[in-house]
Amino acid sequence: MERKLFTALQGPTAAELNDCLSKQGFRRSQNVLYRPACAECNACLSARIDVSRFDISRSQKRVEKRNAGLVRQARSPWATEEQFELFRTYLEGRHADGGMADMDIFEFAAMVEETPIKTRLIEYSRETAAAKARLTAVCLTDVLDDGLSMVYSFFDPEMERNSIGTYVVLDHIRLAKDLGLSYVYLGYWVPGSQKMGYKSKFSGLEIFADGRWQAMDNPENFAPPQSSGSVQSIAEQVARIQMPQKTPPTL
Repeated sequence: MERKLFTALQGPTAAELNDCLSKQGFRRSQNVLYRPACAECNACLSARIDVSRFDISRSQKRVEKRNAGLVRQARSPWATEEQFELFRTYLEGRHADGGMADMDIFEFAAMVEETPIKTRLIEYSRETAAAKARLTAVCLTDVLDDGLSMVYSFFDPEMERNSIGTYVVLDHIRLAKDLGLSYVYLGYWVPGSQKMGYKSKFSGLEIFADGRWQAMDNPENFAPPQSSGSVQSIAEQVARIQMPQKTPPTL
């Protein structure tokens, strides 16, 4: 049975709360922050890349070369019909039986636009001389005080052969470096999951476990403890959460 620990993300200190809890394994969904808190399992691990320790592999260099024609553009979080059409194509091609398969354009707009913090839509398009730029991939990205958080990304399934999902992560690593940020937050990683396996292919990977970020030197051999005795109670988890330091009000 899935169980989550969550809190509302709103008010004048929303950015500070998001920054603080993201560093403790939480993720954002619209105006909510959540973290898995299942009673008998802790397989879902928040993952991030330490860009200072990232060393691009030969295969990732080939991915960059295959996608060299893509143009990146950062936009305000405002949903468009073109984005929604790409989103639907992505779901039908990759996640037809997933929980988001029935989302309509209004729910998509809410996912994109309902954000109380600094969020950007990072679009990737392929420009040609014969036709106007075609939207190929999109990532909904939060800008934290220490990194970029990839909230949700989708792309043209026909570009899967180009490993465009990997390319989007590589480009976020490059963007984080350009902005002087330390991390790229990837969301949750489940060891052994084929759909999430790509996250373990990046050097500099860290996971949040036992209340701290830990470097993953050999992700393929990592197995989190699964017994119920290893999972803290909700009360214990809440007690260990650190909240943002309050600043005195100014007149």
